[in-house]
Amino acid sequence: MTEVPRETRVLDAVVSIADSLLDDFDVVDLLTGVTERCAELLDIEAAGFLLADPLNQLRLLAATSEQTRELELFQLQADEGPCVDCYSTGQPVSVADVQEVLHRWPQFVPAAVDAGFASVHALPMRAAGIVLGALGLFGTRRGELNEADLLVAQTLAHIACVALLRESAPTPSTVMPHLRSALTGRVIVEQAKGLLHELLDVSVEEAFTLMRTYARASGEHLTEVARRLMMDRYSRLLILTELAEFSSGTRD
Repeated sequence: MTEVPRETRVLDAVVSIADSLLDDFDVVDLLTGVTERCAELLDIEAAGFLLADPLNQLRLLAATSEQTRELELFQLQADEGPCVDCYSTGQPVSVADVQEVLHRWPQFVPAAVDAGFASVHALPMRAAGIVLGALGLFGTRRGELNEADLLVAQTLAHIACVALLRESAPTPSTVMPHLRSALTGRVIVEQAKGLLHELLDVSVEEAFTLMRTYARASGEHLTEVARRLMMDRYSRLLILTELAEFSSGTRD
């Protein structure tokens, strides 16, 4: 079978994401998909989006896996790492060998190495001169990202900004409500993941996958499914029953 050229795969990904933006979409689900595209298209293993809240504190919005989520959260707790530096300076960060910057990030580097990552990178999410957050990229091999990879990554970061801002012109007064809404949605999703982890006896990562699968099958937003699980006791039982069926189907 002939391998599809990388340029074609990149264009297909951009067109697919752009099509999603023209439809009714859930921002957490969409940006989770963008992180997965990063891992598919770039010379990296994992990716995550960190978004600044109204107090300029970075918060996790999306990640390729639970392991990546945990590393991103550790980066925030330690207040050091590629995304933290990228957001504070507004400039890209690229580290070909993370062990060479132990003096720079004494807490983050051991955590990254323990997670199996050898190189780390971050690109700013920017709109109208405002830095909204950072796209973190994590590789299992040492090495810089080439110019083509950096261009693709920055393009995907721009698309993420468009998804966040939707139809509003990016000014400080219009940006903040969208950021607040996106972060609130992520909090509800995290709560629902924990609930499913306990009630269905599945991993947190599997709980997230089940919610995404259910949301797409039912034509609902991911955050709406999470909100119903947490706040609507009348529909919770129905959702849990159907999610349990999804779960048993994936295990068979």
